[in-house]
Amino acid sequence: MPTRVLTAHVPADLAEKVDGVAERLERSRGWIVKQALSAWLDEEEMHHRMTLEALADVDQARIVDHADVLAWADSLGSQTPGALPTPRRKPARR
Repeated sequence: MPTRVLTAHVPADLAEKVDGVAERLERSRGWIVKQALSAWLDEEEMHHRMTLEALADVDQARIVDHADVLAWADSLGSQTPGALPTPRRKPARR
């Protein structure tokens, strides 16, 4: 797989942490940075996908009413916690 060099200025304390992990794992700095960047990108892509899915739910009115959630949450600290059913999202518009 072709590679490219990326250069970034990072705070000295972060660079020292990378050096420490690289030494502990007996890996290169580059390997540590590549692993960290790959994991962050995977997480960022997941967040983006979940945001788009949530926006699509909102567009289709597949939502849980805020007042229902607040009432349910308030009931958890009452004398009869769980007396209210867990709020469920409304069915999608047709």
